[in-house]
Amino acid sequence: MAMPLRQSIKVATYLAEQKIRRRDKFPLIVELEPLFACNLKCEGCGKIQHPAGVLKQRMPVAQAVGAVMESGAPMVSIAGGEPLMHPQIDEIVRQLVAKRKYVFLCTNAMLLRKKMDQFTPSPYFAFAVHIDGLRERHDESVAKEGVFDEAVEAIKEAKRRGFRVTTNSTFFNTDTPQTIIEVLNFLNDDLQVDEMMISPAYAYEKAPDQEHFLGVEQTRELFKKAFSGGNRRRWRLNHSPLFLDFLEGKVDFPCTAWAIPNYSLFGWQRPCYLMSDGYVPTYRELVEDTDWDKYGRGKDPRCANCMAHCGYEPTAVLATMGSLKESLRAMRETVSGNRE
Repeated sequence: MAMPLRQSIKVATYLAEQKIRRRDKFPLIVELEPLFACNLKCEGCGKIQHPAGVLKQRMPVAQAVGAVMESGAPMVSIAGGEPLMHPQIDEIVRQLVAKRKYVFLCTNAMLLRKKMDQFTPSPYFAFAVHIDGLRERHDESVAKEGVFDEAVEAIKEAKRRGFRVTTNSTFFNTDTPQTIIEVLNFLNDDLQVDEMMISPAYAYEKAPDQEHFLGVEQTRELFKKAFSGGNRRRWRLNHSPLFLDFLEGKVDFPCTAWAIPNYSLFGWQRPCYLMSDGYVPTYRELVEDTDWDKYGRGKDPRCANCMAHCGYEPTAVLATMGSLKESLRAMRETVSGNRE
């Protein structure tokens, strides 16, 4: 299942509007970072390496909501840092939901049970909990024991209260097809989360651990084996069929990082949240003043091993919309998933 039917229809309508307007670059989802501070020190992330003065900053509500509205994107992923540490995160979510934006609040879930009363279930809102493996693997990746168990309890409580809950899992070269199968089976079957997003780890330059990122061929082999035996169709994966084909190496795509832009305390980040080549104050400047042709595999050496969703999922979505065959295929999977 790529996404809920209502959300699929809204995104499809939005894409059709961009085509009518003949816009060749536009955002699908904004990655909003209203703070960089976090209560964990994950090995694959370098956000908390910012200076102490930056880590104390919190984006004002009006600035956060204004950036999303300026972009026009139908969806927003609120990350950080840990967004639940923002004292007005509930108001940011409330205002975006009121404007009919689909909001995914990314969290490590350490504060989720404490903060859950501040939020209201809505078809436009979901908690997106970071889960990188079962107990031992996950706690190792976040460098703290007990995080996995707390995340599991928080997910159960959120589901009990009627919230949509999705998960985000990053896999490294220490993973095997079996470790991927185990965690996705657990999330899909035991916890019964609404959707799961998966991503091969990209060599984020500020991450403390630089030894365990996947290469392109490693990624393709890993997911090809993990998806075998009908797993891919059975799991409630929050991805387009073509992006999953891409992870397996069945198709290849260019990067369209402009479609999932990052907005943080510094502004709109060039060219994506994984690489920092400067910031601009508006999305229009990001799109019009960035030399997008110089990025991507075979162009920029930093992109050589990247297969991250922020660059390639939107390419897959656009390719789907441009093909009747792929559109029907995606529609079948969406309808089938929503019947489960």
